[in-house]
Amino acid sequence: MTEEKSEELEAAGATGEGAKEPNAEPAEKGGGEALQASKAAPHRSSYVFLAVIATVTLALDLGSKWWAVENLDKPFARVELIKGYLALALAHNRGGAWGLLQNESENVRRPFFVIVSIVAVAFIVSLYRKLTPSQTALKWGLPLVLGGALGNLVDRIRYGHVIDFIDMYIGNGTGLDKLVEKISGPMREYHWPTYNIADIAIVAGVILMGVDMFTARKKDEPPKKAEETSP
Repeated sequence: MTEEKSEELEAAGATGEGAKEPNAEPAEKGGGEALQASKAAPHRSSYVFLAVIATVTLALDLGSKWWAVENLDKPFARVELIKGYLALALAHNRGGAWGLLQNESENVRRPFFVIVSIVAVAFIVSLYRKLTPSQTALKWGLPLVLGGALGNLVDRIRYGHVIDFIDMYIGNGTGLDKLVEKISGPMREYHWPTYNIADIAIVAGVILMGVDMFTARKKDEPPKKAEETSP
């Protein structure tokens, strides 16, 4: 009786071990599927980098505008940085770039630019989430554009106009004035539209976006086949 019971226990143990083995395969298989799914999952850029760069840009823009209002909002308060080329002078831009909609009424101009700015901000945030790790230029470009757009948006909501103070120009006797006269005729001074830190950030961001488009196009181009040369 004792030998029969021991044989039965051994048989039951063997059956139990055999029953456990099939359960191991699904666990290993499930782990492999999870690993493959994690690898196949699309990369999502973190909003932390976007928020940090945009916030720094916004702070620099608003801080520089505060300084301009405090120090340049006086008669003849003009600071020459590079005489004949670059100066600081306060200006209120009620329109867009190059005076776009400058002469429109406040009821038309202000809501238009506020809505355009909000749409641009929403577009940038949604686009940033879809970036891939290889899009380094766009990863920097979008936060710069976002910070610049927010800086000018704050001005439009607060003042109804954008504060500009960077005056880049070509003065008489600088050497370039004669070249400009040949192109556009006699002049006293040629002034580029006054701008601010937000505008610089937006332009830099747009340039980086262009770099991203160019590099992406180069990557998408199929490799050229080597020409077969006759022996």
